[in-house]
Amino acid sequence: MTSLLDAGETRHAIGSHQSASVKSHTGLTPPEIIDALGIFDLDPCACPPPRPWATARVHWTREGGPLRRAWPAEARVWLNPPFGPKRAVAAFMARMADHGRGTALLFARTETEVFFETVWSRASGMLFLQGRPHFHHQDGRRAKANSGAPVVLISYGSADAGRLKGSGLAGRYVSL
Repeated sequence: MTSLLDAGETRHAIGSHQSASVKSHTGLTPPEIIDALGIFDLDPCACPPPRPWATARVHWTREGGPLRRAWPAEARVWLNPPFGPKRAVAAFMARMADHGRGTALLFARTETEVFFETVWSRASGMLFLQGRPHFHHQDGRRAKANSGAPVVLISYGSADAGRLKGSGLAGRYVSL
């Protein structure tokens, strides 16, 4: 779930030259990203059903309190955190870094506190995507506007670093 797009397509992503106001916090990860990385074990920030495609074998929604639940130790986690309140992104990224297995999607704001605390010193690799992806509405329709900011995929653990590096997604991989 993210606030990268809105239901009416009239307002757009935070950090862009477009309006920062959004109507929805549900923005589905483009399916080509999941196709390139493979299905994960757990998505703790999944949109409510029905879902046009799976990101993981197990989907948790905000109603299930994903930060209060134990993430299975061996689970490979897909994290596209809710991009509403800054503290939500920070909390989910801290949890992901502590978990240490999986891949997260963030805006490529490499100078931020969140990046310094949860990525630079704790991640295993990053793929800065070429161009700005278009997220999708809950019904699967591609958003008209792109994400409004550059996006980076961040791997935790050597297995996910290898998947990210070999994904074939257009961009630049950086090993950490």
